[in-house]
Amino acid sequence: MAEAPYLQIAADLRRRITAGELRPGDRVPSTRALVREWGVAMATAAKALAALGEQGWVRAVPGSGTVVADRAPAKPPLGRDALVRAAIALADAEGLAALSMRRLAAELGVGPMALYRHVPDKDELLRLMADVALGEAELPEPGPEPWRRRLELAARAQWRAYRAHPWLAPILLNSLVRPPVLAAGLRLVDWSLRALAGTGLKRRVKLQVIMTLNGWVGGLAASNAFEVQAEQDTGITGDQRLEADLALLGEHLASGRFPVLAEVMTGVENVDLDEAFEFGLHRQLDGIAALLARH
Repeated sequence: MAEAPYLQIAADLRRRITAGELRPGDRVPSTRALVREWGVAMATAAKALAALGEQGWVRAVPGSGTVVADRAPAKPPLGRDALVRAAIALADAEGLAALSMRRLAAELGVGPMALYRHVPDKDELLRLMADVALGEAELPEPGPEPWRRRLELAARAQWRAYRAHPWLAPILLNSLVRPPVLAAGLRLVDWSLRALAGTGLKRRVKLQVIMTLNGWVGGLAASNAFEVQAEQDTGITGDQRLEADLALLGEHLASGRFPVLAEVMTGVENVDLDEAFEFGLHRQLDGIAALLARH
């Protein structure tokens, strides 16, 4: 997907600033100049300058227009890997809602503009975070030969990544059929597809098998992500929320309106999320086995 025009303009101006073509105190091109140079609408040019201002690259000076902001004395260079790792640590501890470029810069002890030398925007930062987090999945080479064992390992590797980083599922699952392109994701799919080599399945069906299995794992992880985020936002744990709802649940079950559910739940303790994963994983694999038996 092509980058938005205002982001392209902002990136070009950042390049000119970091290259020394525009120095602290120099006027940057006005919105009218950017309209002429880039052939964009006035609103687009204004949005580009506003984005640079939010990032700390420029500042508005009454009577002088927009100028390059003064920069702090040089500090040791900040590497992209350190930036991404710090973002992951912050998201793990407090959730994606707490992650902003300004907050991350504060955690790293640098100005916000320092981050944009490594990532163009927050969306790209999230992509890099997801790539690193999913890349932690251990996929042995050459890996087991039986298809079932290989797909089981792939599912468990994803589950561990999702459990370690609850914020990961919403990023990877913004679309099941058109997920974000990540090297770690492509590696996982390629490794999983090798399990179906020689099965006789058509290429499209192979992709559907892997997409269905990964989608099921991700869907369960997304439920966990919502619960973790709610706990981070409110300070109320899932167990505390359930405890508060027990009386209402008891009333519904005792009403006689849900007789089968009431009978099944009698004496049954809460289902643990990892227990649900174990049960569902084997049913998924059983379904794939049934499909392969027909080929």
